[in-house]
Amino acid sequence: MGTITINGKKYTFTDEKNVLTIIRKAGIDLPTLCYHSDLSTFGACRLCTVENDRGQCFASCSEEPRDGMVIYTHTERLRRHRKLIIELLLAAHCRDCTTCMKSGECVLQDLAHKMGVREVRFEDYKEFRPIDYSSPSIVRDPNKCILCGNCVRVCSEIQGVGVLGFAHRGTDAEVIPAFNKKLSQTHCVSCGQCRVYCPTGALTIRTHLDEVYEALGDPNVRVVAQIAPAVRVAVGDAFGLPNGTNAMGKVVAALHSMGFDEVFDTSYTADLTVMEESAEFLDRVKNGGKLPLLTSCCPAWVKFVDNEFPEMKENVSTCRSPQGMFSAVIKEYYRDPAHAKGKKTFVVSIMPCTAKKMEAKRPNSFTKGEQDTDIVLTTTELTRMIKNFGIAFDKIEPEACDMPFGLSSGGGVIFGVTGGVTEAVLRRLAEDHDPATMNAIAECGIRGEEGIKEATIPYHGMDVKICVVSGLANARKVMEQVKSGEKEYHLIEVMACRRGCIMGGGQPIPAGPRHKAARAAGLYKADKDRIIRKSDENPLMDVFYNGYFKGKAHELLHNHE
Repeated sequence: MGTITINGKKYTFTDEKNVLTIIRKAGIDLPTLCYHSDLSTFGACRLCTVENDRGQCFASCSEEPRDGMVIYTHTERLRRHRKLIIELLLAAHCRDCTTCMKSGECVLQDLAHKMGVREVRFEDYKEFRPIDYSSPSIVRDPNKCILCGNCVRVCSEIQGVGVLGFAHRGTDAEVIPAFNKKLSQTHCVSCGQCRVYCPTGALTIRTHLDEVYEALGDPNVRVVAQIAPAVRVAVGDAFGLPNGTNAMGKVVAALHSMGFDEVFDTSYTADLTVMEESAEFLDRVKNGGKLPLLTSCCPAWVKFVDNEFPEMKENVSTCRSPQGMFSAVIKEYYRDPAHAKGKKTFVVSIMPCTAKKMEAKRPNSFTKGEQDTDIVLTTTELTRMIKNFGIAFDKIEPEACDMPFGLSSGGGVIFGVTGGVTEAVLRRLAEDHDPATMNAIAECGIRGEEGIKEATIPYHGMDVKICVVSGLANARKVMEQVKSGEKEYHLIEVMACRRGCIMGGGQPIPAGPRHKAARAAGLYKADKDRIIRKSDENPLMDVFYNGYFKGKAHELLHNHE
């Protein structure tokens, strides 16, 4: 423990890793572009520079705190220093701020306003560099890159993919994939975490709003929406609702008012995923199939296995993701002329995830050679759409999802948080549905923010060993341990994004620790409020398996090579 004097006031500190952390805990907003608590310290932007009592300046993010330090955070010297840094960054920056996808969310833009930058005194010395539109999920614009290195570090440190890196030096320095390849030519898994950590418009979501607007305007097209669990607890962030608010009813109402013909909850097919994946798991255990069974809900994780561990591809569940299942079911339902009524069906999937855009185009998820999910919109795109239609989201009255696919269990809802898929499967396998059983499953060790969680569950005379992972760097570690024989599991759940879909690459930003905790709590509350908490007790499961879709389950719910 020690004391540090900041702007004339003394503060105590214990194990804070840098001076910047202490400054922020003191309630002082010190600007940064390259610093993030989840990533290693880089110290590139120098905006967090402070001055000590001897007139020395240093970056607070890379300075360890020492007892007795005296520092100043906002002297006139530092104010001029920071303003100059912003001007220099803007001098080498594309200036189409009004049309930039990141406008209103751009940290550089925000800091320019806060620091009173009204003009840039320096000429833009950089030549235009081609924009990379090759990815189905992410647009990379090198003209807006400020070399903060956030994307490089998150891709390497948190995701363990390492697609991006620094090249060249001086004024020629740039962040590019190896050998200046396009993103589509790399091992990029489309997780979108680079976009989440990017402070500018250098990495943005590849948007598909125009196609949706066109479909909504066509009287011969039935536009159907499905909404993923994690969307409901994040969309409210853009409209001033309390963090983690379950805004599902408002989203449904907003989509109806935009002209969507039907709006459904993807949690319905999350229940179907539980039914199919638990059956597949038991079949593999009974008949000596490939184990451990690897979950298939996260497309970035599935792509990661394809790229990095191809020898384990047969371990991946053959089940489609809830998105893939829902779109296939909807399209099949409307293939019947009695249901179609002469209209073409256009399925819009609203997801927290940028990788879902990639998944929708994956040929092995097509049905009868047809792409089931026509367009994937992220939560961020949904918020833009709501604003475009002039909807007062905070005031709109909630509405229920449409039938016949509007009912789901609490098990389907918690798919949006790490460990949720596993918990829903364990509920399915449990013989009882009383609160004590549900609580015991919840407390078995699969909930929580930890990147790697383990649990052993007794089931019919065997100990089922489970591993729950979030973040692909953690997934790589687990997979290497399985390959070497160091670890043995029966079931491994992986979500590419840390903490699960609630922090997906398409969710509203910024999202700090309070957002993360509130979103998880919001999904668990939505689960607890449900009358039905086990997927197998959803009455629509019986309707699916024994009704219109009888005999079609494997074709509609499983991937086909």
